[in-house]
Amino acid sequence: MAELKKVLNYPMLLLIIINSIMGTGIFFLPAIGFSIGGPASIISWVVMSLFSIYISMCFAELCGMFPSAGGIYEFSKHAYGRFLSFIIGWLTLIVGNITIAMLIIGAISYLLPANIPGLQIVIMLISVSFLVIFNTVAYRGMKTSATMLVTFAFVTLLTLFALIIPSFFNFNTSYFVPFFSKGNAAVFLAIFFIAETFFGWESSTFLAGETKDGARVVPKAMVRGTVIICLIAVVFVITAIGTVGGPLAESLAPLSDIANVVYGSGATSIFMILAYLSIIGSVAGWVISAPRLILSMAEDKLFLYHFRKIHPKYSTPGRAIVLQCILSIIFVFIGLGSYETLLHMLVPLLLITYAMILFSVVVLRFKKPHIKRHYVVPFGKVGPIIVVVFLMGLLVSWLMLTHDASSVLIKGLSMIALGIPVYFLLEMYYDPKMVRLINDISAEFSLLTERINLPTHIRREIIHLLGDIKGRTILEFGCSVGTLTMHLAEEVGPHGKVYATDISKRVLTIADRRLKRKGHKHVKTIHDIKHHSRVHPSVPKIHTAVSVGALGYLKDPLNTLKDINKRLKLGSKVCFVDYDKFFDIIPAVEWLEDDKKIKNIFNKAGFKISVVRKQGFAWKYIYIYGKKTKNL
Repeated sequence: MAELKKVLNYPMLLLIIINSIMGTGIFFLPAIGFSIGGPASIISWVVMSLFSIYISMCFAELCGMFPSAGGIYEFSKHAYGRFLSFIIGWLTLIVGNITIAMLIIGAISYLLPANIPGLQIVIMLISVSFLVIFNTVAYRGMKTSATMLVTFAFVTLLTLFALIIPSFFNFNTSYFVPFFSKGNAAVFLAIFFIAETFFGWESSTFLAGETKDGARVVPKAMVRGTVIICLIAVVFVITAIGTVGGPLAESLAPLSDIANVVYGSGATSIFMILAYLSIIGSVAGWVISAPRLILSMAEDKLFLYHFRKIHPKYSTPGRAIVLQCILSIIFVFIGLGSYETLLHMLVPLLLITYAMILFSVVVLRFKKPHIKRHYVVPFGKVGPIIVVVFLMGLLVSWLMLTHDASSVLIKGLSMIALGIPVYFLLEMYYDPKMVRLINDISAEFSLLTERINLPTHIRREIIHLLGDIKGRTILEFGCSVGTLTMHLAEEVGPHGKVYATDISKRVLTIADRRLKRKGHKHVKTIHDIKHHSRVHPSVPKIHTAVSVGALGYLKDPLNTLKDINKRLKLGSKVCFVDYDKFFDIIPAVEWLEDDKKIKNIFNKAGFKISVVRKQGFAWKYIYIYGKKTKNL
């Protein structure tokens, strides 16, 4: 089976981390921070830098423990378990796509003045084009992707240094007076808005699985990369204020304004293009790293299992990259033209994410004290808690001091809440225990919707495929609320016998009630909590086996089918019906997607079968029917 290749080394990863974390923040947020805190916003940058370095150390410890493509999802899985790790993974997917949209919109805003007619259409076309290009590069391999990211990192660093160094020759200290022009509280609020400059560690954690000696290299690159970013950011802010002064607060493109002062108006357009390329480079970083999260969640069946596949030629998570591309485009359309709206939505979600990740350092210190840590953050049992309190303080201050902040936060939290039903759907999709729970809860609903789930003409087709079953003994493997059972009972007649099994006690209660009402005493229902792995031992020899919607929940379909084989005579007919392509999007479990795989498994279990797929209401029915051809 194909797997991710370790192609990244320390210098490459260091530059990629710098490129990924730098984002749009360094190009936009000095102006926003200055507008909120005035010259004293420098304090905001210094404070956030110190906290950022400590946060990077926490991430470094976690990466040193679990250097895999799962990144922060992997940390959460070991610290919190399946549910919370899914929520953190889900939240990170949302944050990542908001970040991509924000970066692209920020890049276009730098390049194109707001007064260009048809700007919205231009932004859409350029944004989608770049996303497709970057995803194509990501699809074709990490080596090519890394080369692209390193190139963008050099562009970013050269752009910043080309402005920082000459700015000292145009420095005006009077622009720093009065220093606390906006008040002390504004300094703390400014931290909230500039924080995004330093965020992005999560994207680099996803590359650990493709880094040589990732347990040692990733922590080192992450901490050193953060220190470099912090130094550059603080120096750049100081030079920006000292060069531009008061107009910086209203600047839509600070780099261009600095270039105008330092080099003259002729250089403005050049630096606009350089800033554009630098920001787009950060987009590339997110585009390339985010599919690794989808891959890891899919491997743990906390995302559709089909997205775990590695491309055999390029060694990339191909399907996850395609999905990520689609999601990114959707978010660009949603957030089009509103950098600050996306920023206001993004930062609270990031603060919540980082708080949970930082707290996992403490949890794992107690939960897994003996696991090898290639990097150990100082004060690991107390320091992360202090930083979490600080981050929550930023969130509270933003809520108290910013108009309409609560509604923005509610929108963000609603996105997290959407993940809860998705989690239970996925668990129901893969976990028999969850299937049983959901079936118990939704039993009455299943009864109400049985004519949609299994229409009368489908039931008749199943009966037809079984042939003459009058007086026969039938196994119905997974009977639900008795939708098909009632027909089977009529067809076999009082001299026949139906053994109807199901893992849900609640649906069997409903099935029993319906059968009793019709006087079908020749049907025996069996509560079989393990029928996802074998046939209940009380089921005797049978003439025919039938099942609807149960194959997808089997842990080991081959062994279960072999168990059915043992109860049948040679030539006995079987008919299984399952579902695929729900709403033309959600596929069946992997082996049910492929007719060849289905036939191969049934053949190994001693059956010769045909497979037919027919379109239903909002899904496809998979008919699997045939007969037993050999004893096992």
